Amino acid sequence: MINLPQALPPACCPPPDGPPPTLLLASEPESVGRARAYVREVLARDEHPVAADCVDAVVLIVSELVTNAYRYGTEPGDSILVVVSTTPDRVRVEVHDPRRRRPRPREATGESIRGRGLHIVGALAERWGVDDRPFGKKVWAEVTR
Repeated sequence: MINLPQALPPACCPPPDGPPPTLLLASEPESVGRARAYVREVLARDEHPVAADCVDAVVLIVSELVTNAYRYGTEPGDSILVVVSTTPDRVRVEVHDPRRRRPRPREATGESIRGRGLHIVGALAERWGVDDRPFGKKVWAEVTR
């Protein structure tokens, strides 16, 4: 006969409270809405209160960056990674995709409904940029709290 323990030993560490600092998304249009909801949840649970206008700015930035990653940085079956980090002074978001092609602001015309996303990011973020990764790139933006 096998003796089984009566109770499981305690876990080595408790699970984190709230959402994890990263979110892995499928390369599909619905991921944009999921990324917005995720960022709102992360910032709502931050240890330092984040002003509503800052949350709105970060959510709009993430929406634009995930849209660009979906449209231009992935192919069907690829993934997009969203990372949110905070300090008492700022919120930083990163959107990772598997393509090395760097985004660049386009000249928006009156007739075009596209081409304004990076202009919006530039207007809302204190600073933003692109860093290469071994398998792709990350586009990041920082917003002052």
